[in-house]
Amino acid sequence: MEISGLPVELWRLILSYLRLPDLGRCSLVCRAWYELILSLDNTRWRQLCLGCIECRHPNWPNQPDVEPQSWREAFKQHYVASKTWTKNAQDFESSNCFYLFRRKKDRHVLRVGQGCEFDTLRAALASAGVYDRIVLLPGVYEEQSEIILKVPVEIVGQGTLGDVALLVSIDQHCPTTRLCNVVFMPAWFTPVVYKTTSGHVQFDNCNFENGQLQIHAPGTCQVKFCTFNQSSVHFHSVALGVLENCEFTGSENASVTIEGIPSSERNWACKHLTTLAKSHCVLQASDPALCNVSKRGGWGGPPARNIRTCKIVVGGDQSNLHPASKTQLVLEKAGEKEAEVNGRFYPAKEGEAMTLETDSSDSELSTSSENEDDDRSMYKLSYRAHGLSHMLAQVIHSRPQTSGLTTLQRDLELKTLQQELQRDKEAQSLASSLQGCLIRKCLFRDGKGGVFVCSQGRAKLEGSIFRELTYAVRCIQNSKIIMLKNDIHHCKASGIFLRLAAGGLIADNNIHSNCEAGVDIRKGANPLILCNKIHSGLRSGIVVLGNGKGIIRSNQIYGNKEAGIYILYNGNPIVSGNHIFQGLAAGIAVNENGRGQIIENVIRENQWGGADIRRGGDPVLRSNLICCGYSDGVVVGERGKGLIEGNTIYAAGLYVKSSEALNIIANAIHANHDSGVAVLQSSQLTRIANNSISCNSLGGVLVESEARVELRGNGIYDNSSHGITSKGDGVIVENDIVGNRGCGLQLLQTADMKVTKNRIQSFWDYGIVMLDQTKGLVQENLIFQGRSKKTILQQVSNAEDCIVQNNKLLTFKSKSDVAWTLENPPARPHIEGSTRGTSTSTNSQKVTTMSTRIAARMDGGCRNNGSIFCTIL
Repeated sequence: MEISGLPVELWRLILSYLRLPDLGRCSLVCRAWYELILSLDNTRWRQLCLGCIECRHPNWPNQPDVEPQSWREAFKQHYVASKTWTKNAQDFESSNCFYLFRRKKDRHVLRVGQGCEFDTLRAALASAGVYDRIVLLPGVYEEQSEIILKVPVEIVGQGTLGDVALLVSIDQHCPTTRLCNVVFMPAWFTPVVYKTTSGHVQFDNCNFENGQLQIHAPGTCQVKFCTFNQSSVHFHSVALGVLENCEFTGSENASVTIEGIPSSERNWACKHLTTLAKSHCVLQASDPALCNVSKRGGWGGPPARNIRTCKIVVGGDQSNLHPASKTQLVLEKAGEKEAEVNGRFYPAKEGEAMTLETDSSDSELSTSSENEDDDRSMYKLSYRAHGLSHMLAQVIHSRPQTSGLTTLQRDLELKTLQQELQRDKEAQSLASSLQGCLIRKCLFRDGKGGVFVCSQGRAKLEGSIFRELTYAVRCIQNSKIIMLKNDIHHCKASGIFLRLAAGGLIADNNIHSNCEAGVDIRKGANPLILCNKIHSGLRSGIVVLGNGKGIIRSNQIYGNKEAGIYILYNGNPIVSGNHIFQGLAAGIAVNENGRGQIIENVIRENQWGGADIRRGGDPVLRSNLICCGYSDGVVVGERGKGLIEGNTIYAAGLYVKSSEALNIIANAIHANHDSGVAVLQSSQLTRIANNSISCNSLGGVLVESEARVELRGNGIYDNSSHGITSKGDGVIVENDIVGNRGCGLQLLQTADMKVTKNRIQSFWDYGIVMLDQTKGLVQENLIFQGRSKKTILQQVSNAEDCIVQNNKLLTFKSKSDVAWTLENPPARPHIEGSTRGTSTSTNSQKVTTMSTRIAARMDGGCRNNGSIFCTIL
């Protein structure tokens, strides 16, 4: 009959009564009939799929309300899977190829139950032939001793799941077996309900109650759509086992335990399982969702919005933003202060952000009167070449104008997992590897443990959910775990534990709301942690301690109550390219002799320091963007040390109160709410070299009494108070201190400083002021006159203890004089070949390289036996 003979709606109603074989025959009539059968996807195919006793909803248990892309395809997969337990199996009794045909012809169905030919499962198995099907009628079947399964059979429960219960212990001694639609409960003599030591077993739509499933190498298993209630699965050196769409609840220990090196001895099913696993891999290179993971926000979306500080902060869903975020207020205040000091404020239209345009070539300080502006043009001092500050002004307040900004924005973007895998062959190899146990689309809930991997075991977890457990995953003893796209939340302890040289890949997971750390790395564990969202924890996001290592890269870590990343007790990870923000404590904390390399991260809007280094912490903090914190950007507290190099620290500041040596090199420290750098305590020498310290709300650098510092080669510009205020000891050599609203350099109380070869100008106040009981040496400095009628240099201290000699004082005589410039060398800092946070100068003058500047003669200013040149390099 032609399809056009009836309306399509009527055809669909008629065809909805057909059985599966009839639908197959109809689809073979012609293309029109084939397309008509396909159009039944949401009607008849859905009924067939959900009505099959051998399977459940295709997205059970994690997303039972989400429709599959095709019900027909889902039903096809279920149907094919029910047949694959015999696929490629070795002939049990005969090598004669004709036996395959006889097996299909002679396959019998044996029925067990009241009124059937067999009363017990044991009796049916004694009579069963190879690949026979045993159907259990509704009822409870209890065996008083262990059943040895010697021939391949299929055991299927009749009715709905729960109608057939087996109180048995089965030991499989045959190549393959399938069990379906049965409830397993342990017999009185053992908790083990099923065990295989060599063959392959397939479980479909079964329940396990208070029992154990044990798989020993070279045995294998495939478990689909099964429920484990207070039950567990144990893998012992298994080459490959697959758990798919299973639910684990109420475990008293780990729900799944994988131990031992995967066996090199493989049974017939390994090839089949490998093909199955790869065909459903969650990391398909062609998956467009994978390519857009950072843009779409992945698991619930990161808190992000277009923050005026820097458009480099990634965008996304605003729903997870902490309501208490003060970023905009912070920026507005910073902008107002900078407008006073450094440029012109342009009011924005409603709904737009205000922008501040600066001209560092003139550095005009807009203050009070037109006369002042005229005077300013007379006394101006050009310092356009100070690369770090110039670029910062454009990064923060303006539209992109330089290639340096474009590079900075590109470098700070969060990389997707696909990008990470493309650039990291080790990560790519781990993501594609398949050994031990594959756990896919499973649900672990309301129990003690999820997955436990030990004794060099191997496991791969994809697309599973772990919630309300004591812990989700524990990996120890040289084991390896690969975790992709899992959701881990509300664990009573840490989400993921790695111990005792464990490793692997943890990528693209959503780890949140756990009572302890999201990821806990200890005792030599060394995982690769990529592109995860780790947030909303009641303690830290990631902790690394006890000689733990690891590579932590391209993660979003936010909203945790303690540090986003906490490194202590000789923890030594590499932390790079992460966005760490809106934490309720420090962004990164390095304490108790922790180490680590912290490189190229965005650390913003944290309640405590962006980076907090204390009690023997000794990290390398390099090329990070640290901005908009509620406290200081970098805090170096008691016994903190390390190298702070090449960072951009904005609206947050740098605070030092340590008894250890510290190097602060080539940072851009800009628009902070207090002093740019505050050294409150430093019994060992703190070296502050080649930094750009500008537009801070108070002074550029504050050195308290009894602190020891070396300030060399810095550019200290446009700060709202004094350029440098020192009450301590040390040297101030070859700095440019220009455009600050207070004095250029102020020495107070018992300061003992050697001040040489600096270039200093203050528009309103003295260039250098020495008060109280200060002493030291002030010589060979170039001091420019400002508008102030005060003298260029004020000395109200003991002349015997303070030597002032050979300084060059430049006064302005007439309006016809040529404007002053910082020419030889160009304005500091100028770091040739610099990376993030720096830019090359537009000045055509010859540039002094970093190595030349650092190697400059100390003239005895460094009060130890070390070499400043070697130390900084």
